[in-house]
Amino acid sequence: MRASDAERERVAEALREAVAEGRLDLEEFGERLEAAYKARTHAELEPLVRDLPVPSGAVAPVPAAPAAGDAGWAGRIGGRATSRGAIGVMGGFQRRGGWTVPRLFTAFVFWGGGEIDLREARFEDREVVVRCIAIMGGMQVIVPPGLDVYVGGVGIMGGFDDNATGPGTPGSPTVRVTGLAFWGGVGVDRKPTKAERKRLRDERRAERQLDREERRDGGKTLE
Repeated sequence: MRASDAERERVAEALREAVAEGRLDLEEFGERLEAAYKARTHAELEPLVRDLPVPSGAVAPVPAAPAAGDAGWAGRIGGRATSRGAIGVMGGFQRRGGWTVPRLFTAFVFWGGGEIDLREARFEDREVVVRCIAIMGGMQVIVPPGLDVYVGGVGIMGGFDDNATGPGTPGSPTVRVTGLAFWGGVGVDRKPTKAERKRLRDERRAERQLDREERRDGGKTLE
């Protein structure tokens, strides 16, 4: 079975806990972590945690997050976090899809880059903090249009973009983006999901078709 981003991140989190407990040395941790992010199937992920005391569901499908919206937020709040941090040192990381954001998520990049996409994410609590530290690197946080967002990071010889700051729709969780950009940058952007973009395109197409029909019918009436 094909592995999802959330499943890869659960394995990566188990590896981080293992190295913190002394079960893995740094060299083996690095090798397994790299293999986890490159894995495409469950068969590639399972051996990486087979000898570690991790939950049996570490490599198990995660249900897709419900669509955002006034009535959809309640279904996206609550549950166990699937990732509590990310590191990109002379490399990069991504968190996207139906992952669960913890109360505090810390991301660090050094000569690297990272992407934190919250458009389809769940949230461990009604208020979460995303802490971004970018040293000579860059990071992008992508949030859906209806999310309640506050950006309060600091840029030193770099930039910490706060264009996405603003209230969300009723029932929205609150996301506070904080941190530091030193000789680097952190951007926070609002973007709709692919499904939402498709819906908007379909609406515009239907409106254009209706306009054409109305003009055609108007022309026939004048005749």
